[in-house]
Amino acid sequence: MKIIMLGAPGAGKGTQAKMIADKYQIPHVSTGDIFRANIKNGTELGKKAKTYMDAGELVPDELTVDLLMDRISQPDCANGYVLDGFPRTIPQAECLEKALEERQEAVDFAIDVEVPDDSIIKRMSGRRACLNCGATYHIVHIPTKVEGICDRCGSPLVLRDDDRPETVKNRLAVYHQQTRPLIDFYSSRKVLHEVDGTQSMEKVFADIVKVLGE
Repeated sequence: MKIIMLGAPGAGKGTQAKMIADKYQIPHVSTGDIFRANIKNGTELGKKAKTYMDAGELVPDELTVDLLMDRISQPDCANGYVLDGFPRTIPQAECLEKALEERQEAVDFAIDVEVPDDSIIKRMSGRRACLNCGATYHIVHIPTKVEGICDRCGSPLVLRDDDRPETVKNRLAVYHQQTRPLIDFYSSRKVLHEVDGTQSMEKVFADIVKVLGE
């Protein structure tokens, strides 16, 4: 079961990816984690990626896919995996498709967690983070016992720059320009399934399970 998660930043696809991984006992694979692991372990691919990252450049799609294919070749991916955060563009999707074809494999499901932009802006601007211990909250959905104070360590909470409305709007603009076209790409491959991401986390997951099967 090879699954790709799609959706705008803040749509909740990362949370759903973790829940899918737990239920179906398959790895939750994120390219960020792959980069960090390869750089930490000093692999050849990791060294190549680090040269681009140190220069402040994007890691080329081909190298990212090489790192990804190396990861999904591990024994724990024998029964499938759920990809989170990749592909983000049509060229990346094409690169991934070609690499999978060489292994006589293909993506089985592309799950699109659909949430309107207005809802995402409201959702993300309500997030609060503790810079001391890393705990995250939401003023509506996960409030703290004392407003503005971390339950875990008592430090003040902040609205991260990434979650400010103007930043979120910019990220959404990039998403619509670069990543949204993937909806049509995977629809044409007959593997796209859309779920309503405005529902509760549990209901969204229940809808995804209906798609994937028990």
